[in-house]
Amino acid sequence: MASPVMEVEKEYEEKVVKINRVSKVVKGGRRFSFNALAVVGDKKGKVGVGLGKAKEVPDAIRKAIESARNGVLQVNLTHKNTLPHIVVGEYKSTRVMLKPASPGTGIIAGEAVRSVVEQAGVTDCLTKVHGSKNTINVVRATLDAMRQLEDPVYSARKRGITLSQLFGHEY
Repeated sequence: MASPVMEVEKEYEEKVVKINRVSKVVKGGRRFSFNALAVVGDKKGKVGVGLGKAKEVPDAIRKAIESARNGVLQVNLTHKNTLPHIVVGEYKSTRVMLKPASPGTGIIAGEAVRSVVEQAGVTDCLTKVHGSKNTINVVRATLDAMRQLEDPVYSARKRGITLSQLFGHEY
């Protein structure tokens, strides 16, 4: 029988986005270390990103996943598992645009954006990356965009209109 602690740990699905080998030149030669970028999510609106650094790859991955679990973000999605509106996220010189798509479109995105969006539970969206294509910056810009998403109910209430007026059809 599994303990309650193990059930909590498997609550999120994990994905390693990138593993990078870093070398430091010292008097005796080169010293290698690794950093890993991981994304965790429950595919129901929660997603987290973490970066881990260590001398060995498994330790770097473990640290990245642990870091991602500590920074889980709640994402506002529509009932059709897409984004409620167009949003642009920024991190340093990277800009990521996320755009909702009609059902059946799928996720049109590169590897870094796709990993974050999939773990959040989005099934249909269009994306575009402008500026730096550095994987870490792209993932953080995507997370910034996800952070900016507004709940449709909150957005309608803020404007003083109904949901059907907001979307122009039955929600």
